[in-house]
Amino acid sequence: MNLATEQVGDTLVVGVPGHINSGNAAELEAELMLKLEQRPARLVLDLADLSYISSAGLRVVLVLAKKVRESGGILIVCGLSGAVHEVFDVSGFLEILTVRKDRICALSVDAIHQADAGK
Repeated sequence: MNLATEQVGDTLVVGVPGHINSGNAAELEAELMLKLEQRPARLVLDLADLSYISSAGLRVVLVLAKKVRESGGILIVCGLSGAVHEVFDVSGFLEILTVRKDRICALSVDAIHQADAGK
């Protein structure tokens, strides 16, 4: 996958474009796990350019959240729209993850403090 990565202070922002499905989920997971080797204090997963996510993609997000939490970091997901937002809603992921409207909101101090506090 062609991930867009940006370091903003001690936060790593990773943009995921296109589609996440069973055909590319393993590749995405491997790439994201490599990003975690940098041990960012915070990781923002920007899905603004993502137009489709399957259950395999949701699994990748769940694995990522677990790994970030285990390393003492914070994961904030942002940029959900349309069908991707609906999938996150129906699956219950909006309740278990810290989700913000866009990258600016995800990088705000309030979002970081709320994520650190567990929501």
